Amino acid sequence: MNAAARKTTVRNVLLISDDSSLADWAQQTVAGSASRIELTVLSVGTGVLDWLGSVSRKQLPHLILLDLQLPKLDGLAVLRTLRNNVATREIPVVGISAEYTQDDVQMGYKVGANICVAKPATQEEFAALLEQQIAYWLEPRQRELAFASS
Repeated sequence: MNAAARKTTVRNVLLISDDSSLADWAQQTVAGSASRIELTVLSVGTGVLDWLGSVSRKQLPHLILLDLQLPKLDGLAVLRTLRNNVATREIPVVGISAEYTQDDVQMGYKVGANICVAKPATQEEFAALLEQQIAYWLEPRQRELAFASS
């Protein structure tokens, strides 16, 4: 896929976090990005389950950024639900943790995160994280789809 085609491809990203600064950074990053990203931000774990239950197949995110330390419903419980749901099972999930301990990382992987990362400290770090994860998780898949359809 060439660079022009990549820029026109819309990437649906779901951020699940109760951290308002992370949500603000996400909105600002998407607004200033050269990539076409449609961002949905959900702040409460139980709201995620309701949203995923009501969203159509076409509206499902291509990538999920999941805060592993959510109030009310633990991020790991959300991750388990995502992995047990046929519609969301294959969506790449980036587990984000402020307390980035080895135990947190191992548990994230055990439950089904594709990658676990430390919560970014600045908007610039968040922007880099988002671009890296889109490039890693979505670009190769788009190339595979392009080859499969030709």
